Amino acid sequence: MNFSELFKLSGLLGRFSPDGSCGFVPVQASCVQYRLVVRDVSTLQILQLYTCLDQIQYIEWSSDSLFILCAMYKRGIVQVWSLEQPDWHCKIDEGSAGLVASCWSPDGRHILNTTEFHLRITVWSLCTKSVSYIKYPKACQQGIAFTKDGRYMAVAERRDCKDFISIFVCSDWQLLRHFDAETQDLFGIEWAPNGCVLAVWDTCLEYKILLYSLDGRLLSTYRAYEWSLGIKSIAWSPSSQFLAIGSYDEKVRILNHVTWKKITEFEHPATIANTKTIVYKEVEKSPSVETERLSFPPTRALASSLFSTQSKYDISQVPVSLQYIKPVADRANPKMGIGMLAFSPDNCFLATKNDNIPNAVWIWDVQKLKLFVVLEQLCAIQSFQWDPRQPRLAVCTGNSKVYLWSPAGCVSVQVPMEGDFQIVSLSWHSSGDSMALLSKDNFCVCYLEREEV
Repeated sequence: MNFSELFKLSGLLGRFSPDGSCGFVPVQASCVQYRLVVRDVSTLQILQLYTCLDQIQYIEWSSDSLFILCAMYKRGIVQVWSLEQPDWHCKIDEGSAGLVASCWSPDGRHILNTTEFHLRITVWSLCTKSVSYIKYPKACQQGIAFTKDGRYMAVAERRDCKDFISIFVCSDWQLLRHFDAETQDLFGIEWAPNGCVLAVWDTCLEYKILLYSLDGRLLSTYRAYEWSLGIKSIAWSPSSQFLAIGSYDEKVRILNHVTWKKITEFEHPATIANTKTIVYKEVEKSPSVETERLSFPPTRALASSLFSTQSKYDISQVPVSLQYIKPVADRANPKMGIGMLAFSPDNCFLATKNDNIPNAVWIWDVQKLKLFVVLEQLCAIQSFQWDPRQPRLAVCTGNSKVYLWSPAGCVSVQVPMEGDFQIVSLSWHSSGDSMALLSKDNFCVCYLEREEV
């Protein structure tokens, strides 16, 4: 495993290109915060350097990796840059309508801008320079969803104090279906990976998830309980066979794609008692330094190794008690329930995080529908993500280490950087051979061998 040097970054704005060819795009965060730097992944040499009109607040690659969108919400402006033709550029100004969100369409030739107060979505064509409008988009966390094949788009709408769903054909933006959503206050929508079913879920004040077909038929409604905080997160399995629903009661419920009924539920107790569950506990180990190497004053490399805390994993004997935090009852958005969910790309594992137990990652065997492994960290989990090519999970906890788990075992790796490099987010390259480690002000790239755990 090798690491690049640190590069400047602002706003955690770093993205690998979707096809993996054009590299990682950080926003340069030195004296000027409106520069966009495109680097080659393998060498990290700068390929292009673009200067925007203001500080960049959001970036996104087009699906074919030929264009990059840079949104400046404060100015209501989107700028688009071409990698093939560096002299070509595009500027979209929403004017007095303002701008709160921007994204690419799946074809990489249309941009969807959501105006302030969610008055409308403007669809801009880069090819024909034509403009289309979608009225009344709902102001919610996840109000636009595209099918994986890029053919259809679902939009959550709010009009006359009711929720609606509109389904559009992405090739010509024609309305295909428009129907009521049987929700009190719709919170999010997400297509199954096969594009046949749309999951629609309600506000956290009401546990309700609705499953609609492409033609707008309600296939099923699922409610686990009433009169308590409901759904917090959802995740489709890559095969579309399972829908995992994480809720505020610290449980994950798995629905099947045949009857849309619950087949099991995964609890997240503070004590692990099952002897078949492996618990990896992170423990600190002080660095060993040979006395012959000690000198005064110590060299910079020796000083950093002396004062950096390294860690390793020990296998704990069950029963194991995990650190449990009782949420504050009188505050909004309590830190409780299942806040993170992710299926492995081969459909074999599900990783979860219970916000009541912030230092643990739970890994479930989807084939056996049982808890397989628990990773107990020293610090709270900031982010985790599966390798897109194999069942390998990368975890970061806001320190200078990256943690990797696979069925073969678990490893803690210290990033060899001077200074304070606190990793709060990470993202895999599409090849699975490298990943970007992001802190608030910097990023580096970690290169892995295929055989590494």
